[in-house]
Amino acid sequence: MQLENNMLWFYESIFPALWIGFLLYWQIKAANTKMTTRFESAGSRIVRSVVFLIAIALLSLPHIPLPWLYRPIAPYSLWMFWLGAAITAAGLLFAIWARHDLGANWSRSVTIKQDHQLITSGPYALVRHPIYTGILTGFLGTALALDQIRGPIAFLLVFAALWYKLRMEEHWMRGQFGDAYAAYSRRVAALVPFIL
Repeated sequence: MQLENNMLWFYESIFPALWIGFLLYWQIKAANTKMTTRFESAGSRIVRSVVFLIAIALLSLPHIPLPWLYRPIAPYSLWMFWLGAAITAAGLLFAIWARHDLGANWSRSVTIKQDHQLITSGPYALVRHPIYTGILTGFLGTALALDQIRGPIAFLLVFAALWYKLRMEEHWMRGQFGDAYAAYSRRVAALVPFIL
């Protein structure tokens, strides 16, 4: 879709507000976490950050000098725009719920915390990595609302970065929690309930 002027204003105003509010919440909650005993490498964190920055640029910059990125995927649809907005909000709220339930065990990077606990309730009873599910859902909704080729590209970049992080985290959690994590992973899907 080629966003009409009023929808373009909404996309350029409200979507950043949703994401900035989400990131502010994240920053505020980051202050109250447990001490880290094991950290992923700086290189891994930097690569993931660069991938996220590229995805954000794809979704937010109005004039990237590659015109094909702005080609519409489908004919303009107002309901698809609002569906994308609702999916974005729902995804970010799901990630916030998961972040709240994870509490002091959370970190930006793949880590093992002092007295790390295996959380399996709340959103963690639905998927093992609900923060990633929520963030991916937020990016999916934003891409749907934009309805241009750059949207799916940004989504796939974020998916690849989070999938790599998820695989590393799974390995560390199995090492930390052994049979308890193995049983949990057999019972609960990683990202999409009952599917993936």
